[in-house]
Amino acid sequence: MGALGLGVLLLGLAIGVLPLSGLLKLGLLVALWLALLVGLRRRPRLLALLALLLPLLVARGLIGQPHPGAADPLHRIPAGAQQQAVVLTAQLLEDPRPDLSGQRCSALARLSGGRSELQFSPCPSLRQGWRLQLEGTLRQLKPAPHPLLSGPAERLQRREAWTALQVERWQLLERTPTPVANLRRRMAAALRQAGGEQAGGVLSALVLGSAVSPLPAEVREAFRAAGLSHALAASGFHLSVLLGAVLLVARPLPAPLRWALALGAMACFLLLAGAQPSVVRAVLMGALAFALQEAGRCSRPLAVLLLCLLVMLLLRPAWLLDVGFQLSAAATAGLILSARPLEQQLRRHSPAWAAGGIAVPVAASLWTIPLQLLHFGALPLYAVPANLLVAPLLTPLTLGAMLMAALALICPPLMTALGWLLVPLAQLLVWLVQKMAALPLAQCQIGRLSPWLALALAVALLPWMVPQLKRWRVWAALLLGGVAALQLQLLRADQLLLVEDGSRQWLLARHAGRAALISRRADGFSCRRAVQLAQGLGVQRFDWVLSLDPVPPEQPQCWASLTSTLLAGQNGSPALAAGQRLLSSGLAVEAVSDTSQALLLAAGRLRWGLLPDRQAWWSWRDQPEQRVDGLWLGFRPRPSEQAGLPPLPPERLWWPAAGSASGWRQA
Repeated sequence: MGALGLGVLLLGLAIGVLPLSGLLKLGLLVALWLALLVGLRRRPRLLALLALLLPLLVARGLIGQPHPGAADPLHRIPAGAQQQAVVLTAQLLEDPRPDLSGQRCSALARLSGGRSELQFSPCPSLRQGWRLQLEGTLRQLKPAPHPLLSGPAERLQRREAWTALQVERWQLLERTPTPVANLRRRMAAALRQAGGEQAGGVLSALVLGSAVSPLPAEVREAFRAAGLSHALAASGFHLSVLLGAVLLVARPLPAPLRWALALGAMACFLLLAGAQPSVVRAVLMGALAFALQEAGRCSRPLAVLLLCLLVMLLLRPAWLLDVGFQLSAAATAGLILSARPLEQQLRRHSPAWAAGGIAVPVAASLWTIPLQLLHFGALPLYAVPANLLVAPLLTPLTLGAMLMAALALICPPLMTALGWLLVPLAQLLVWLVQKMAALPLAQCQIGRLSPWLALALAVALLPWMVPQLKRWRVWAALLLGGVAALQLQLLRADQLLLVEDGSRQWLLARHAGRAALISRRADGFSCRRAVQLAQGLGVQRFDWVLSLDPVPPEQPQCWASLTSTLLAGQNGSPALAAGQRLLSSGLAVEAVSDTSQALLLAAGRLRWGLLPDRQAWWSWRDQPEQRVDGLWLGFRPRPSEQAGLPPLPPERLWWPAAGSASGWRQA
């Protein structure tokens, strides 16, 4: 069928999987049919085959979404309730992992009829595979209050879980044998013991992947900021290092032994790293490429990639929505389509070794830019130089870490001896990454693009990344300029955003590309949510932050990373007295009364009254009438109170919706 046909089939499957309206899905399918009719009118057999398969793939994408089964634990919660006390048995699917505070742990478990996340406090000494008798409170997961905020519901739905169980008492029923998990645990413990939490954690991640062997938060964040997260995520790079070493040894051996060693290496990699989307893609591509090479046939890398992606998504359509899957597929496509042409262009002006070293990270980075901005709203500016800097270390460290892990099982003294050489290299790698991540503007926060802007950006970049499309570069440049201008306009517009999550509220005001924040609470969770909002909206730092919490802020370092001006109440007193203002150019908040937290907020030409509670409403009502464009009430007003509100349009009167403790509004 070729790359064209496989690509069309993938598009059809994507139409079914993506969260679009039914009318839009139908419109896209019709548009794809018309494009095929125009482009393949001279190939009627291929046209007929694709036209027949497209509806089937769209249907597969629609029905392949994960959803709770008839016996899922979700159905134990009565209709209209959010939680239910339960007693049930469960089998752990992973070791419990501590959260950032270290006081609580969570682990995915298989219950009768489905999956759920178990939450423990304090953390127990339990292991993957163990069967438990549990007593606790089963609750339905709430969706994230805003698209920029990650919520447990979205995170766990990707793992086919729709509930969380707060465990109050547990009893061990059975220690089920888990040889693969024990093997992973022994390898990770040996590597960490040899190199410490940071260097040893990196060595462990190079063997098992960071999803299986978590890293310290500061190391993980440094690799992300430097644009090197892919180095620690089990993927095609790690498999290519392992497979290359195995085939080098097996080259003089008979074909059956070569096949056994190559397939055994890939199977071990899959077992140890887990069936993650990036790992499955790497193994499928490696197996196909090896089979074609052994058969003496010239492989077509793009067709191989598309075939692997199609097979994966036919089995698990929901993988298309996995960020790791998307980044892995885009980076691999970049290496296939753009790395070689880019290397040939660079050879005209630089040595061959430099051209090859630069072409690979540049190609992978360019192809992942739209996804980076769609999901994270930030670009690591030093990703290419960071990749060039650490490239000489990654291959020997990856191969050496794999050898250390094997020696930890069969000959620990040799592993210790090898660690004397590799641990200093791993420490050097961590040091270099931390230095790169600490450089100014290591993360360029542009703000998350809308899906349509991200798609337009991808289309605009294609002619610059695929030489066959270079005749379209003039139009692509115009489209690229339009995307940049529209995103810049969105970042500089006057805006008021209210996000509610139970008793926590965040009110973010923007003007001319700058922003300020008013937070109802000052706890650590509120600060972490504020950080996520800032990153998603492209805000480097807030001009100022005002806390309405009478309790002093928790985690001062977190708040300090957001702003240099934090104003909070003390000993139950409001942060601002009547007439006092917190001011920056175009952004200001002023206290209306000494007896309440009634405030007047200005963001450019927007003027809003902020009334967190009824006392603030009473104070506002007793003041001289203010001209405001909108009013925010932190409580739901009674009918008599609604009658006294200013005559404003309904979309400019904000208060908590009935029956909902989360959500967001925007002006």
